[in-house]
Amino acid sequence: MSNIVKTWFITGAASGFGRAFAAHALARGYNVVATARNLSKLQDLVAQAPDRVAALKLDVERAQDAKAAIEAAVARFGRIDVVINNAGYGIVGAVEETPEAELRAIMETNFFGAMAVTMATLPILRAQRFGAIVNMSSLGGQLSNAGFGAYSASKFALEGASEALAQEMAPFGVKVLIVEPGAFRTDFAGAALRHMPILDAYRDVVGPIRAFSHGMNNTQDGDPRKAAEALERALDAEATTLRLQLGADAVAMVRAHAQTLLADLAKWEPVALATRLASESA
Repeated sequence: MSNIVKTWFITGAASGFGRAFAAHALARGYNVVATARNLSKLQDLVAQAPDRVAALKLDVERAQDAKAAIEAAVARFGRIDVVINNAGYGIVGAVEETPEAELRAIMETNFFGAMAVTMATLPILRAQRFGAIVNMSSLGGQLSNAGFGAYSASKFALEGASEALAQEMAPFGVKVLIVEPGAFRTDFAGAALRHMPILDAYRDVVGPIRAFSHGMNNTQDGDPRKAAEALERALDAEATTLRLQLGADAVAMVRAHAQTLLADLAKWEPVALATRLASESA
């Protein structure tokens, strides 16, 4: 049996999913590279296992931070087995209610931030010829609802890059996993959710979503530690799935969305096929 200890590199490890993933990895005996913008929020993790935890300051919006953190992780533990791009936040508001600056900001964190960490990691994983990149998306990365346009846009972008990346990294023995959780007991609906200014025209359309997002904080059914277990089970599978939905709500909503897509495809297939260029001999 190998005595090699795995190393998990986690962004946004101060709370929520990131903290649950770190706790799971420590319980499994792994090394943990826990990153956050505020190092003081990681000190209790370090205290649990000082020899197996490296707490590093990382603002995912700063590409130089990502490169430095990855290099420090390898210097400390000699390898990286799993990179979890977890740092991110949400927005509630109609598209028209969301200022351009907010649209750009959420893309900067949720998409470009994850890409910065990924890009810093790829040369190392390719050279190792093993490892995994886990990109935390959402059921909102497969479908969108009124009031979540900006958030879903950032996750759609992350999923598009991840799907291509999975094919590009497969020859190097590196896995890519997209995780699509539903509602889990994290702080997403609290401090990690920004509410946009309200336009009266959208009160009836977005109002229920605003109320729902406020009300679900600390009432979600999903257990983040069980999400960590599911994530590792998927990574350990011989054939790791590209997308992993977590929670009954995610499974039901993604299934319904997929069924709608297939129904629409069948209904409009004759119109789609009729766009072929007419034969020049006709």
